[in-house]
Amino acid sequence: MTTISVCLHMVFPLRKGLWLRLRKILLCVLGLYIAIPFLIKLCPGIQAKLIFLNFVRVPYFIDLKKPQDQGLNHTCNYYLQPEEDVTVGVWHTVPAVWWKNAQGKDQMWYEDALASSHPIILYLHGNAGTRGGDHRVELYKVLSSLGYHVVTFDYRGWGDSVGTPSERGMTYDALHVFDWIKARSGDNAVYIWGHSLGTGVATNLVRRLCERETPPDALILESPFTNIREEAKSHPFSVIYRYFPGFDWFFLDPITSSGIKFANDENVKHISCPLLILHAEDDPVVPFQLGRKLYSIAAPARSFRDFKVQFVPFHSDLGYRHKYIYKSPELPRILREFLGKSEPEHQH
Repeated sequence: MTTISVCLHMVFPLRKGLWLRLRKILLCVLGLYIAIPFLIKLCPGIQAKLIFLNFVRVPYFIDLKKPQDQGLNHTCNYYLQPEEDVTVGVWHTVPAVWWKNAQGKDQMWYEDALASSHPIILYLHGNAGTRGGDHRVELYKVLSSLGYHVVTFDYRGWGDSVGTPSERGMTYDALHVFDWIKARSGDNAVYIWGHSLGTGVATNLVRRLCERETPPDALILESPFTNIREEAKSHPFSVIYRYFPGFDWFFLDPITSSGIKFANDENVKHISCPLLILHAEDDPVVPFQLGRKLYSIAAPARSFRDFKVQFVPFHSDLGYRHKYIYKSPELPRILREFLGKSEPEHQH
């Protein structure tokens, strides 16, 4: 009996110590959980950083001056200056059929190549990473193999581009690169392709182009949302706070007060050029229903009455999720059928 009572006396303090430690950890986690919304409310800049994620460089050790390291042997790296104190890094990949001709060529040769008869895609990437991100590089290869020039760049504050990120700044960078392309491309078709957060930049840009009556030949939105508030509400990161009292006030209002809207749903009402929306049903980052909702807003809009608006879903069984639509064997046919008939009538 004495031995048993000694053992019990030893076990209870251990159990009590473990419970106290566990309670301390739980209180810390709870304290952090409650503190984060207040921190974001007091420092809206945090929310902006979480939207842009421009400080996340994946892959980290990539040399953006050398696109050939990523298997892009027919790509030139440029630097353009949209504004004073802002420099953006640009990659220009020529159509794959020119792979041999492109070897050892300088920037002037690549710029002159934009005036060839091959159409051009200006690609606007999403948040995080750089123009050298793996899934982005794979898409450039696919588009290049289909005969397109691909021009892509890192917005100010991303990759090796200099400047501070903002929605206005990103849109201005895109406008500068578009105008730079148009100054060199002659009568060639120029299409704009935005992915994820890049769809917000794309619709901002195209709305502005349409308002000044220089629309692109088509707009392609891959995995788009309706507006940044709805996307933030649907994002997997927000799951643990979605039912937190005052969610909108704590998390969504700071986004708006930071001047970040990316209002695709509003912009599409002012866009007059062909529109193609691509979205995977199993997208865990931008829910499929947001892409479908954007299409339902765009399709009946008066600005599109003379243009084709198409929505292409990719079944969840295919596993394309948020950034692997480039893997679809159907993509070449979808683009050929859509872009082949996309030019406005006055250009035929």
